[in-house]
Amino acid sequence: MNILLTGGAGFIGRWVAKQLLEDGHQLWILDDLSNGREVNIEEFKDHPGLIQFIKGSIIDEAILAVLFQEHKFDICYHLAASINVQDSIDDPRTTFNNDTIGTFYILEQCRRYNTKVVFMSTCMVYDRCNDNNGINENHPIKPASPYAGAKIAAENMVLSYYHAYGLPTVVIRPFNTYGPFQKTGGEGGVVAIFLKNHLNGKALNIYGEGTQTRDLLYVEDCARFVVAAGFSSSVDGEIVNAGLGQDISINNLAFEIVGDKSKIKHIKHIHPQSEIQKLLCDSRKAKRLLNWEPKVSLHEGLRRTKEWIETSGLI
Repeated sequence: MNILLTGGAGFIGRWVAKQLLEDGHQLWILDDLSNGREVNIEEFKDHPGLIQFIKGSIIDEAILAVLFQEHKFDICYHLAASINVQDSIDDPRTTFNNDTIGTFYILEQCRRYNTKVVFMSTCMVYDRCNDNNGINENHPIKPASPYAGAKIAAENMVLSYYHAYGLPTVVIRPFNTYGPFQKTGGEGGVVAIFLKNHLNGKALNIYGEGTQTRDLLYVEDCARFVVAAGFSSSVDGEIVNAGLGQDISINNLAFEIVGDKSKIKHIKHIHPQSEIQKLLCDSRKAKRLLNWEPKVSLHEGLRRTKEWIETSGLI
């Protein structure tokens, strides 16, 4: 297959690229490096399957037009996005342009060449979960931040192209993903930040009371899910979740990592209005349609991520 991967130099994108290359496909990666890093895909630079890395933006229609015209992609995995909730609150225009308008530009090219679209959305579109059954794809949504709002708008456009034009599209909503190659600074995820601070002997800072829970999905499990969605017509026109199926409070996550309550501090929340108190994924649809389920436990995923941070020179 000829495959375009937008955001392929990002954290999850890097792992999606790895699997697609291992599976023998021809891959083009488009990334403006505003969030991704070229070092993430350094190990693939001599891989015969990586045809081209293009430093460019999905909101540059001229770049997209040339790429699609020359290569007529079979699948577009569309992961490129502005993903920081606080940034979307401070600067909603940039997030809307990248996440909604950029997705529209991708859809227009894919419609022209009948390219399947796998659109990476987010669990942040959901309203809170009030029970232990987990959030399935019919759970109420709540755009509690411009990031979530932009993703919901993009989701609706993606699905409209399936219904209006018969274009094969799928919306995927992975839950909180963590693992090697995730940024360990302020733009990274809670696991990476906690692990780095622990390894550096620093306190683990928790926003708010720490009772909020997250369903933490190891990145290689996430990448398998993303890739599978591109190769199955059973999910065309669908929204599909993926998660571990277990949630853990931020307080308990911090203790799991540091093992000492005196090294855990609570600080004022920076965006409490956008906080989702409980996130727990119901992935039964992914199991039914894609035969996908997670393989890596939280304990094992934390071990692998900690080992990567220790050996990558990030501490």
